[in-house]
Amino acid sequence: MGATTAEAVAALVVVALVLLALRFALRRLVALAARLAHDLPPRIATSHRWRRLHPLKALLAARCPRLYSFLARRFSTDSFTGLPATLLAAAAIYVLFLLGGLVEEVVEADEVVRFDTAVNNSFAPWRETFLAEILFGITQLGDTATLVAVVIVSTGFLWAFGRPLFILPLWVCVVGSQATTWLGKYGFGRTRPEFVTEATALSPSFPSAHATGALAVYGFIAYAIVRDLPSPRQRFEVVYWTSVLIALIAFSRLFLSVHFASDVAAGLLVGAFWLLVGFGLAEASLSRLRGGG
Repeated sequence: MGATTAEAVAALVVVALVLLALRFALRRLVALAARLAHDLPPRIATSHRWRRLHPLKALLAARCPRLYSFLARRFSTDSFTGLPATLLAAAAIYVLFLLGGLVEEVVEADEVVRFDTAVNNSFAPWRETFLAEILFGITQLGDTATLVAVVIVSTGFLWAFGRPLFILPLWVCVVGSQATTWLGKYGFGRTRPEFVTEATALSPSFPSAHATGALAVYGFIAYAIVRDLPSPRQRFEVVYWTSVLIALIAFSRLFLSVHFASDVAAGLLVGAFWLLVGFGLAEASLSRLRGGG
């Protein structure tokens, strides 16, 4: 039995309230994290335990100068190639491990199939309401044609506003993510769920190109906008609402029964990996421009 229009409206209101409450909570949490990040390093540097490490650091520098020099460069906060690049690389490796684990689960199939089927069936009563029309419109924001248009327009804006260093990382992020996704689609050849709405697709199911493209394209554009915004609140708003857009596009693929949950999860992980690559290329270019190599 399908959900009623009243139930669909109530669900929409609940989602809107949850998004607003989450925005409020995250803004407070980010502000707290920023204060801790600002205050913690000086405290650590002046602590007794940190001072006790100085003899060990001197011993390592004397016994293993190359290793010490390498570690010192990796954890230096003076340039992007130090600690920021180390953290970015660690995040990218972690995403790859998550993706590898998910691929292994999909190959083994049994548990993932049961989970994917349960998630897909849970949305069945709601697909007969106006929510399907809303999410069909949202899902088109992740279409290949839409993303290509967004990337081309963004490239023009980056060039016009004197930010050409962001153009190559943007295209590497987009091309890399799409190439990985389509290799995965035809490498695994996974069958899509049964189409039950007006949304259909011809390509294999795993991973979701919409999820990958949304995260890679809109994520990098948000980064390019945020990079020079003066206000922390402005930066938070751009990141938060971009994340909501990406999440809605990803969710629309499940709701409209054109992808399984594991397809969408894999697409987001692929997009996240290439987004981190794009961040790294952009920040490295900016660092070289400033002479912070």
